[in-house]
Amino acid sequence: MSIKFNIVERGRPGHSEAPKKYYPSLQSTGRVSIVQLAERASDMCTLTTADMMAAIEALLAIIPDELAHGNIVELGDFGNFWLRFSAEGVEDATKVRGDQIFTLLPRFHPGKRFRRALATVRFEKRREKRRTHRDPSSKTS
Repeated sequence: MSIKFNIVERGRPGHSEAPKKYYPSLQSTGRVSIVQLAERASDMCTLTTADMMAAIEALLAIIPDELAHGNIVELGDFGNFWLRFSAEGVEDATKVRGDQIFTLLPRFHPGKRFRRALATVRFEKRREKRRTHRDPSSKTS
């Protein structure tokens, strides 16, 4: 399996005088909906697509709730979710307060199964679409 990438030119943030460099930029090849995931999963077990949808929806409701309670959510070989944040520091430990915490973000650490799947990924440069030059004076009917 391969993931396609484009080439993008980027400057260095905060350093407009620095020369720009070219980087690969991953390109998605589409989207997969929850319904499509449920259909695939139901083909792999005895649950119907509707049963899988219910299970997936329940899991998607439970994970953020558990994170909001301060728990790490362990999903076996798939990986773990936890919360990460940024905080404003103070000089005195007695003045540390919860409202100094900002930018609360969920994080994911892939497990063995997830890492194995990603280890097989190859990258392929996306082919540029050919543009045909049209003569503006020639008209087609």
